[in-house]
Amino acid sequence: MVLTDRLISELRSQYPSLPDLPGATFRDDLQSGATLLNAAAGDVLFDEGMSCQGFPLVLKGEICVSRCSADGARTMELYRVAPGEICVVSAAGLLAGKELTARGAAAASSELLLLSPELFGRWTGHAEFRRFVFGLFAERLADLMNLIDAIAFQRLDRRLAQHLLGHGQVLRTTHQALADELGTVREIVTRLLNRFEAAGYVGLGRERVEVIDAPGLRAVASGDSFSP
Repeated sequence: MVLTDRLISELRSQYPSLPDLPGATFRDDLQSGATLLNAAAGDVLFDEGMSCQGFPLVLKGEICVSRCSADGARTMELYRVAPGEICVVSAAGLLAGKELTARGAAAASSELLLLSPELFGRWTGHAEFRRFVFGLFAERLADLMNLIDAIAFQRLDRRLAQHLLGHGQVLRTTHQALADELGTVREIVTRLLNRFEAAGYVGLGRERVEVIDAPGLRAVASGDSFSP
């Protein structure tokens, strides 16, 4: 791998908690123990049941981490990894020495640096980097607990309303993608979106959901009765 000053500067900028090693040592570590990867949207970077090949540091783009149902017919998005963030599935696989429990795929054209297991192990010996990894690990765990609570205890109409909020006025997606992200089937999402449209909360188009009445969606998300 050819390490450029641009790459090293960008890496340190995105991940300021990387070990504070002298420039030459830092470059040597990366030269011998890291691989630069470029992925197109949809490319699978790792999959359930694989051994972890390394620790990804995202420089550009975004990685979607998801799990598949036993029959492979359904998927559920767990979280996304943007520049400056970490993949807890990869970290857990490396720290525990066990197979990966989820799939990671590029959500957009992405550039990432993959630290070898040996380099990751060595860098976690540095207190600042270790605190960074375990700090984000704790945040991701809290997010996953909230996701479990939502799946177990919240009605799907509330979860869908919450998901539609916070993405701007227009969300460009498909009913199938929404179903995958919410852990359900497309038919149910389509039925709920049609009900939201009938209530005047959203407008539907081809691979497009426009939020028309955000307060109405917030009322549904908060658990108020929904009777369009």
